[in-house]
Amino acid sequence: MPRGYIASETSIHFMNYHFVWCPKYRRKVLVNKIAKRLEELIHEKAGDLSCNVISLSIQPDHTHLFIRAHPRISPNSLIGQIKGYTSRILRQEFPELKRKLPTLWTRSYFVSTHGHVSNKMIQKYIEEQRGR
Repeated sequence: MPRGYIASETSIHFMNYHFVWCPKYRRKVLVNKIAKRLEELIHEKAGDLSCNVISLSIQPDHTHLFIRAHPRISPNSLIGQIKGYTSRILRQEFPELKRKLPTLWTRSYFVSTHGHVSNKMIQKYIEEQRGR
C-alpha cells in the first residue's frame, strides 16, 4: 500500500481536507487566549472524531485547518461538528464573544481535498479485488 494511505476493514483511503472559515462579520476576535483555546478545542474534537490534524493556522479573522479524516465522515459533517463544538465552548468561556457577535462563525466555509491517485494505483486496487 502506498505511503500515507490508511487501510481499514472495508476501505483503503487517503482523505485530507483543507478547511477555511471565519468569525461572523470577519471580526478579528481569534487572538490571544481565544486563539489558544480554539486550537486546543479543534485538536480535542478532531480526536473525538478519530481525525488527525495535520496543520492548523489561526489568524485573527479566519482559521485554516488541514485534517485527515475517515471516509465515513463527510466534509460537511466534520466542519459542522468542529464549528459547533468550538463555538459553544468558546462562547461559554469567553462571554465577550456573545456581546460582540450574534454567532461566532459564519455559516459558510471553504473546503478542498488534497492528495492524488494515479491510474496505476486504481488499476492495482481493482486487480487485487478479483477473486474476493
